Amino acid sequence: MFSPPLHKQRHEFVIQFVKEHKPKKVIDLGCGGLKLLRKLKFHREIELLTGVDANGSVITKKMHSLSPLPSEYLQPGTGPLTIELYQGCVTEKEPRTKGYDLATCIELIEHLQPAKVDQFAEVLFGYMGPSAVIISTPNADYNPLLPGCSGFRNLDHKFEWTQAEFHSWALKISRSYGYRVEFSGVGKPPCHEESVGFCSQIGVFYKDPSKCNAPLRNQVNEDVPVYSLLYRVEYPSLCDNNIFHRTLMNEVLYSVECVRQQWLDALQNEAGDLQNVDSGTSDDSVSQASGLDGQTPYRLGQNLCIPLAMVFSFPKVQKLSGSMQHLRSVLLDDSQVRVMGDVIVLPAIEEELTDTCEKSVCSCIDHGPAENVDSVVDLDEDWDEQL
Repeated sequence: MFSPPLHKQRHEFVIQFVKEHKPKKVIDLGCGGLKLLRKLKFHREIELLTGVDANGSVITKKMHSLSPLPSEYLQPGTGPLTIELYQGCVTEKEPRTKGYDLATCIELIEHLQPAKVDQFAEVLFGYMGPSAVIISTPNADYNPLLPGCSGFRNLDHKFEWTQAEFHSWALKISRSYGYRVEFSGVGKPPCHEESVGFCSQIGVFYKDPSKCNAPLRNQVNEDVPVYSLLYRVEYPSLCDNNIFHRTLMNEVLYSVECVRQQWLDALQNEAGDLQNVDSGTSDDSVSQASGLDGQTPYRLGQNLCIPLAMVFSFPKVQKLSGSMQHLRSVLLDDSQVRVMGDVIVLPAIEEELTDTCEKSVCSCIDHGPAENVDSVVDLDEDWDEQL
């Protein structure tokens, strides 16, 4: 009935919230098959992404889908990301769930026994106390519009609230725990049926920092962990000094190779300019390819000297290092390159230079008329045949 499907609309609602508010710590209660977490992990403003579900088997079946991709090791994120998955009941107080910026409960609450709903609210809003909470649940008013729906939408649902019932509960919770709530939803009703509301109704709760949470009952041993950690992974990021150094050096070595190859290509192009030199003319490109102007590479003995400014001009090197001073300090601590002042020195290029010079000399030799050259080649071939 819906395009995109209703579950994707619910996930997109959460993603839009994340894009707008940029929470650093997000916990998904009732994470199930991890579909929402797999989408949220690409939003690298999140530093800690946690999933909780009572069904441990469904987590272990899908948990490796949250592992870093190979490309994420080649191009690490700028910020850290840790993913943790727990098996546990959302009506139990778990100290590791405190202090989150956002908690999501997508189609979860209707799976609880009605007698457990108040306990769930106490744990979520009173004990965990996240800065924001997104709760979605089926809207019972919409059910008559669903083909073949005669009762609850799912056999595991313990109840389904009407709009009035959900609004009443949400407003009561907001007053009790120092939150304010905004109502929304996904799955628009058909034309002329707007009064039934959204197919999935959503409440977005914002914590009021000026109000304290209501006191909890039974706080004895509340800081004893009760959840089982099933999976934990830290994503590669540039916050790790080793990863940062390796990534920057890879970009430096790539840029150095680009400059070196461009210099060799320019040297080969000078072969044609040597004839102009013999005739009394000159080409500015010759001096540019081997000048000491501080902006182009130059040869020093058997070494090629590349100005540090040229390497820093590469966008990725500049973005990673931030400044020439930082770039120089990193290179001085790495044995892969040799830095002298404001240049990177590449040793042992004599063989490359020799090959290039030989090509240049050969291209400038006066072989005489073209037919004489052909005859030399023919003689060599005839001589080979006589062996």
